[in-house]
Amino acid sequence: MFQNNQHYIHPGHQVVQDERLRWIEMVSRFMDSQFRLPGTNFRFGLDPILSFIPFGGSAASFAVSAGLLVTMFKYGVSRKVLIMMLGNLVLDALIGSIPVIGTLFDFVYKANQRNVSLLRKHYQAGKYQGSGSGLLATIIIVLFLLLVLIIYGTWQLMQYLIGLVW
Repeated sequence: MFQNNQHYIHPGHQVVQDERLRWIEMVSRFMDSQFRLPGTNFRFGLDPILSFIPFGGSAASFAVSAGLLVTMFKYGVSRKVLIMMLGNLVLDALIGSIPVIGTLFDFVYKANQRNVSLLRKHYQAGKYQGSGSGLLATIIIVLFLLLVLIIYGTWQLMQYLIGLVW
């Protein structure tokens, strides 16, 4: 992808407004690295903070990340890049939903920024292929099923933990 004034130009394709990609980068930064731990260079975002909220935190974080992935997909990426992005999201969602370990993982992994980096490298390499809208529905369904699985798993874990206490 080439930058020309206020637009990104895909070789042989239409001009995409810079604002949309800036929005993706802004949300990604907010989720993964918006805040800095005072006195250090360590950055974190809303994603690990949400993991402190039982049950809904992981689901909310996953929903935002899935929305970013679908938005990035609309700009057109190869299947290889899309699979790598989906792998980042699934890894973040599955490990991130584990109490304590998942929270620590969320502070370090930063899946959204990894996906933005993959998208940027993909465009810079000039391998933009156009949007594969036929694959978009499948990805949305897979992401929705993963969200349901995370919610169900968290619910079962909460019931188990409550059963241990009572």
